[in-house]
Amino acid sequence: MRFQHYIGIDYSGAQTPESRLKALQDYKAARDGEPEKISTPKEGAKNWSRLEIAQYCHKALESGEPVIIGIDHGFSFPLGYMQRYGLSSWDTFLQDFMRHWPTADPHIYVDFVRDDNPRTGDRSELRLCEQWTATAKSVFLFDVQGSVAKSTHAGLPWLLWLRESPALRGKVHFWPFDSFEVPEGKSVIAEVYPALYKRRFPREDRTSDEHDAWSVAAWLQEADRRGILEQYFAPPLTLPERKQAELEGWILGVW
Repeated sequence: MRFQHYIGIDYSGAQTPESRLKALQDYKAARDGEPEKISTPKEGAKNWSRLEIAQYCHKALESGEPVIIGIDHGFSFPLGYMQRYGLSSWDTFLQDFMRHWPTADPHIYVDFVRDDNPRTGDRSELRLCEQWTATAKSVFLFDVQGSVAKSTHAGLPWLLWLRESPALRGKVHFWPFDSFEVPEGKSVIAEVYPALYKRRFPREDRTSDEHDAWSVAAWLQEADRRGILEQYFAPPLTLPERKQAELEGWILGVW
């Protein structure tokens, strides 16, 4: 097996980066055994905040043991957005996004920045990976059930924070932006979509958000154990599609 640990995070873009959110769930599996719920390190606190989740991911990635983290929000925007604003790389996109959407700043709601913000896209715009799925929604489609728009706009700054951390340099492969081929021994952080995996596993007594995060960790563990994770790292894309996906991102598990 390639990884030592498998982390599934069901994300939430509600409220502020410091707010404790019931929908923000974190499960972790080792190579053997079922995923276990990870609780916030804050004594007496019941729920995670986005700030704490980012710090938790940093600690897991810094450990040196190969770990894969699947997070349930979009990691990038559609090609049309990139072309409109002259963005030719994922790093440039993340830095540009931070300038126009400072959603990781203290006490900031996504909706505060969203109001009258011209730096956005149309809700009909889809990334290629979303076109390959039946139910995935646009990262610009706000205010509907099952939308990831708010989570995406809240989560992107934390990806940049992890990406720019000196302590993680050389340890983490941001898939597929660092290429679709994942080097042996490196940890991976990837975009996931729980709807692809969660019906494969009984929900039992978990809440919907808990089961989403549990299912991500369980699927990653199972795919690695069966030796099929490698094929999901290499979806059957043409060269032009691959180039597009290296800018737009890809959902791990979409084939």
